[in-house]
Order: sequence, then structure tokens, then C-alpha cells
Amino acid sequence: VQLQASGGGLVQAGDSLRLSCTASGRTVTRRPMGWFRQAPGKEREFVAVISQSGDSRGYGESVTGRFTISREHAENTVYLQMNSLKPEDTAVYFCAARPPSYSLGSVFASDFDSWGQGTQVTVSS
Repeated sequence: VQLQASGGGLVQAGDSLRLSCTASGRTVTRRPMGWFRQAPGKEREFVAVISQSGDSRGYGESVTGRFTISREHAENTVYLQMNSLKPEDTAVYFCAARPPSYSLGSVFASDFDSWGQGTQVTVSS
């Protein structure tokens, strides 16, 4: 499956952005999906995850209460709504898919087998 992340950009602190991750080649409706981010010089960080059904969601501590992950099966797309953005949210954001044999997501990048190319989010102070 090929994943295409989009929606990044340059915004000011306090603004909002919505990232999209659209799958092609194969459907991701049976796969748990996640968002991770990586800032320059830092390790890849877990941001959010959503289960196969969409009923279960999890968030990294630094984004809890500000970010919301959702999925639209009909569009084969996963979204990340980011509100109250902070300069420390600046990073390249990656979407990822877990193998369809799993119903729940994971906070570990190594548990995901398909990755998008990333979209840059820059938040100025």
C-alpha cells in the first residue's frame, strides 16, 4: 500500500492544521493507522494512532487534548486535526499503516510496515 501525507505548511503558534493521509494501491480500511513526527536531530516520535474500526484512539503525551486522529473508510483516508499548534510541534509528520492482521494500533514505529513520505509542519512563534 502507498501512503501519501499532505496538509503541512507554515503557520503561527495557536493556529490549526489538518493533515491527510490517503492510501492507494490497496485499501487501509482493515489496518490500524498512526501518525509519527520527526524534528531535526531528534528521534521519530509517536503522535497518534487509530484502530482498524476507528473506535480506539491514542495520543502522545505532548499532543493530548490538542490533536485528533480520525479516519474515513469510504475515502481510504486518515486525518490528523492539529489545534493550538506550538513551535515545538515543528517536524516532518509521517503517516503509517500497521499490518491488517492487527486490529489495534501501536505507539512503536517498528510495528508499522507501510509509511508515507512525510509532510513538513512548521510553527513559528
